[in-house]
Amino acid sequence: MSDMEHPLQPPGRLRALASWQVNKVSTLSARLTAQRMQLGARTDFAVLAALEEYGALSQAEIGRRLGLDRNDVNGVLNRLEGHRQVDRQTDPTDRRRNLISLTPVGEAHLEELQRHTDAVQDTLLAGLNPEERQQLHHLLSKLLDSHQPQSA
Repeated sequence: MSDMEHPLQPPGRLRALASWQVNKVSTLSARLTAQRMQLGARTDFAVLAALEEYGALSQAEIGRRLGLDRNDVNGVLNRLEGHRQVDRQTDPTDRRRNLISLTPVGEAHLEELQRHTDAVQDTLLAGLNPEERQQLHHLLSKLLDSHQPQSA
């Protein structure tokens, strides 16, 4: 079939750009995520996953690790703390800052978010077999690792 048989298809010059394709996949992923999870759930997932993996962290460290503005992190932490999913304690080595840690309620919420995230990934990647999914993950990781992390 020629491109003329698909009049709504974007121009080939766009389709040939990896950046355009990645942007389209990102948009699709955001739509699929929004269908399964509340608006702030992606950020909640990222913060809870960081606390699970790295242990107690300061608000600034959470922001640096996730590339989020510290004011945005503060709002997320206030919400998570309000739901008893994280706990703030004064850092014994620097009383000017707090350390944020994951609570058992937060662990349970992280597992629930993981189930939703896994379902979104399965839908998003449905057109790929397991080997292709692994290859895509490897290539995207390699690409991201070749660039400096971007701060918020």
